[in-house]
Amino acid sequence: MILHTLIDYDTLRVIWWLLLGVLLIGFAVMDGFDLGTGMLLPFVARTDIERRVVINAVGPVWEGNQVWLVTGGGAIFAAWPALYSVSFSGFYLAMFAILFALILRPVGFKYRSKRENAAWRSAWDWALFIGGFVPALVMGVAVGNVLQGVPFHFNGELRIFYDGTTLFELLNPYGILAGLVSVAMLVMHGAAWLVLKTEGPVAERSRAVGSVAALVTIVLFVLGGLWLYYGVDGYRITSAFVVDGPSNPLAKTVEVAPRIWFANYAAHPWMLAGPALGLIGAALASLLFRVRSEVGALLMSSLSIFGIISTVGLSMFPIILPSTVDPRSSLTVWDSSSSHMTLFIMLIVALVFVPIVVAYTSFVYKVLWGKVDERSISDGSGHAY
Repeated sequence: MILHTLIDYDTLRVIWWLLLGVLLIGFAVMDGFDLGTGMLLPFVARTDIERRVVINAVGPVWEGNQVWLVTGGGAIFAAWPALYSVSFSGFYLAMFAILFALILRPVGFKYRSKRENAAWRSAWDWALFIGGFVPALVMGVAVGNVLQGVPFHFNGELRIFYDGTTLFELLNPYGILAGLVSVAMLVMHGAAWLVLKTEGPVAERSRAVGSVAALVTIVLFVLGGLWLYYGVDGYRITSAFVVDGPSNPLAKTVEVAPRIWFANYAAHPWMLAGPALGLIGAALASLLFRVRSEVGALLMSSLSIFGIISTVGLSMFPIILPSTVDPRSSLTVWDSSSSHMTLFIMLIVALVFVPIVVAYTSFVYKVLWGKVDERSISDGSGHAY
């Protein structure tokens, strides 16, 4: 028996759909507080030493956290090649904006304190703000556009054509709302991290901002759900399709109609756990900020992120990327994956290396556990940013 036949093709596809969600959530949780901290830098830290405290709260760990982004991109490329082709080609300018902003972060961390000049340091502080704000906003905008559908299609030879034009068409009202949900969510998460890792005025300001950001996240998330229910059409497969056959997006018919994105919740009520956790997590985070529970606020903000991102995947399943040009070209779990053998080999690799990455990351955070204070920054040891 060939080894990869131990797991059915359709099961492997669902497993990799789940793993893709895990990687996206892992990135949002692990690198999300880095992005949130960057957005908060000019506002919760008012003196130079306070801003250095904020930078050093994430400086030792941000590079490791970006492993989740790299791994997620690699997983999409290998497991979902059609999804990779459409998203990375169609959202090319958006991806470039994210990449440019992310490049500002390491440069800002390394060069910000190289000169004593106040204007120099202020410029890099705002560069770090951009490095946090732009990725958070654009990634949320991308999710909003995915929920609405993306203008692409396949021809008879299964060649992909993207029919969009500019970056600005992505900045539609619903896309911007989704971007604001992302920004508020990651500001909440970044504030939770700063409350955990700092003390004094920085921690107090972060606590106040985080509590408000959590409530804003709830309001925007609910607004996004209502808008999705009343104003955005969903996509549903209406023909019979083979879940364990070769990937062929054109071998199906797709219906476009209102409220379809909510059909899964009626058919499978347990899926309501996704939006419930998003709302409950943010509400508890706001409360725990106020009662000064540092670890609790970070855990609840992470739970909220888990719930909000899960909501998107659960609402759309089995659709991964809908097409507004030709609905039957929409990519699903069943017709846009790599081969059976590829998914199986990747699963074995993931089962070996993901635990290693998680174990190493846990070790790093254990070693670096503790608060960053002004004395540790200004003692002249030379190890601080």
